[in-house]
Amino acid sequence: MRKIPFGLIALILFGCAADQNVSSNQGGIQLQAEETAMPKVASLPDLGPAPELTNDIWLNVPSPLRISNLQGKVVIIEMWTFGCINCKNVIPSLKDWHSKYADQGLVIIGNHYPEFSYEREIENVKNAVAEYGIEYAVSQDNDGATWRSYKNHYWPTLYLIDKQGHIRYVHIGEGRYTETEENIKALLAETY
Repeated sequence: MRKIPFGLIALILFGCAADQNVSSNQGGIQLQAEETAMPKVASLPDLGPAPELTNDIWLNVPSPLRISNLQGKVVIIEMWTFGCINCKNVIPSLKDWHSKYADQGLVIIGNHYPEFSYEREIENVKNAVAEYGIEYAVSQDNDGATWRSYKNHYWPTLYLIDKQGHIRYVHIGEGRYTETEENIKALLAETY
């Protein structure tokens, strides 16, 4: 029979109070465990560092965005093209998340990688961004550098990147909007 350490038994029976505001008075000295004593970490896997963005053409931002400059922010990179119906169906959720969470540190980047030749024209991309009412950052990825660096194969694909610059969640296609939003909130709550 294997012996189980007493500390582990106590932890199982009584739970861990590291996340709670607990106070104790020992010998007249007030002790307090702060909520910040343990960093908050979402229960999402770490899928590795996000590849850097190298796109030069950007809409809705004054200068190109780079992952290295977005440390401390939660980033969504959505691989899309304006002619894709599935991509169009995801845009309302992206716009909603942008309006709800941008002030809390969420940055959304629509990486536009064209499927057809007419989607390569920046004026057509600008018109689509205006037509769909997109206010978050959009980058033009005509050469597919960002698309390939993420080893992407499908429109739309969403990459959720944490405050440290690591990919923590990937979703291909439409749907899972509630799950994705819960993951956004969990990463925003993480300690940086």
